[in-house]
Order: sequence, then structure tokens, then C-alpha cells
Amino acid sequence: MNAFTPTSTQAPVLVIDDHPIVLQGCRRVLEDAGIERIAEATSTVAGYRLFFRLRPSMVICDLTFQGSGLAGLDLIRRMRSASPGIRILVFSMHNDPVIVSRALEAGALGYVLKDHASVELFEAFEKVRSGQVYLDRRLATEVAMLRTDPRRTPESQLTPREQQILTRLAQGKSYGAIASDLSVSYKTVTNACSQMRQKLGVRTLAELIHVAVTQAQRQG
Repeated sequence: MNAFTPTSTQAPVLVIDDHPIVLQGCRRVLEDAGIERIAEATSTVAGYRLFFRLRPSMVICDLTFQGSGLAGLDLIRRMRSASPGIRILVFSMHNDPVIVSRALEAGALGYVLKDHASVELFEAFEKVRSGQVYLDRRLATEVAMLRTDPRRTPESQLTPREQQILTRLAQGKSYGAIASDLSVSYKTVTNACSQMRQKLGVRTLAELIHVAVTQAQRQG
């Protein structure tokens, strides 16, 4: 899905999210902000193609896409690499400061949560559009603590379930075996591993297993 209204010479704003209701809500906020050209995409692939073709003035992007985990982080990096001046606002359900920090490191200027009121999205959009960083007070505090407290390592920010999975990866267990051990679905394990890769800043399963083994050795 992609669409935009070519009624102005201004560069469009691109919204990338795989939930139609989110796209509709973003469109209303953007129209209230006076944006006449709005492009929409429901996948990272379609989003990057539109980004490359339209060269938008700004991007509003989710982080999680069905079947692709936190693919939005890689998309942000690619857009930032192709256009270093692009202003990117993340609109996400994830309130984990590790993920927020990763999004900012990838190149986002702002981060706003989907469960907040539309007025906050409007405020975030206006600030990022003007080149300012936007985080709400709580997220800003948590991200600052994460970056300044040496005890708050990325590993320490894993959830108990993620720690359980990481421990079993260190033991050499497969996704299927881990799912059986923890009485969860195979998809739950793969999704957790995808999120852990993003939190820990690694790209492959082999690198994640290396982190798991290293942590197990430190604890041993």
C-alpha cells in the first residue's frame, strides 16, 4: 500500500507502518499540521522504495513489522545512510529504553509511543520536523540512565524470558528445544531472539550465541 496526494510542490512526509489504523491516525495528525503530500507504506521494502523515489522531507516509522521483528531499525540506518539529513520520527509500541536508544543510535531524531495521545504525536512531529530531538520526559530519563550508568549494560536490560532463552542458547539448544523447555511457541523464541539481537547490537544468530556463551562464562 502506498499513496500520496500530489497537490503541492512540497516534499512529502512518508509514514511506514503495517497497521492501517495507525496510518489513518498519522494522516489525520499530519493534515492538522498542514501537510498536503503524505506517502504511506506498509512494509520496510515498500517504505524504502518510496523513500528513495520521493525523497521525503521527513519519515515517521514503526520499528516492528509482522514477520520481520525490529526491521525498522535497519530501515532507519539505510535511510540515514542514503540521506544523512533526513529527519526520522519513530512511532512505536516499544517503551524499552534499550530499544529507544538503539533507534536514536540508528539515526532517529525522535521517539513517541503509540499509546500516547495524538497531541503528543503532533508535538513530536513538529519538533523533529524543525530538527530538534524529541523524547518524553520518562523515556529521556531512562535512556540517559542507560547511557551513563556502567552497571546498566545491554545484557542487564533483557527481560527474564529473554535471559532464559539466552541461557539455553549458551547451552547449545535449538529454537525448538528452547520452546519445549519453556512451554512457549517456536515463534515466541524466534521473536525474542530477534529483539535480543537488536538490544545487544548484534546482527546474526552466531553473534548472539557468542554473547550468550560469554555471559555464561562470566557468571560461571
